[in-house]
Amino acid sequence: MPRVRRCRYPSCHAMVEFPNHYCSEHFEHEAEYVASRQKWTNSNKSKAQSHKYNTVTRNRSETKREQYNFYRTRQWSHLRQQVLDRDHYLCQYCRAISKLTPNSKTVDHVVPVEARPNSKADINNLAVICRQCHHKKTDWERKYYGTGDGNTLKDVEPITDINRIVLMMNRKEHD
Repeated sequence: MPRVRRCRYPSCHAMVEFPNHYCSEHFEHEAEYVASRQKWTNSNKSKAQSHKYNTVTRNRSETKREQYNFYRTRQWSHLRQQVLDRDHYLCQYCRAISKLTPNSKTVDHVVPVEARPNSKADINNLAVICRQCHHKKTDWERKYYGTGDGNTLKDVEPITDINRIVLMMNRKEHD
């Protein structure tokens, strides 16, 4: 039996087969409706992409699903706020090179969770970071630790000193 739905024309109760939205009497509205849906879809592509990222890409394995779900807990929101208050919303990576970047609201693990899973809730392993530094640090972590999609974790010594990380991040940038 084919799937059916009610005609979208106001006060029309005729049933139409999928994928149509209007009955034969009101079919002239079909093209306009499909065009408006396409326009809406195109304007909301970033929402669809972030939905795919959050529901598929981030949860590509059980470990990643656990890591991502941690960021949705009350424990994380309290830890995050404590770190923001402790660091006064200043990027600690910029601060290491004597630059002040206020209103940074991202809290980052100094040693990534993938490299040291037991320290994900350790407040001493957390620091405020600005967007630019976060991108640089993520790239550096991929090279140094082997984190990220498609990489294999390397057996390297975890670096907890932000000053040393900044030096290594900037050295990699200029080499």
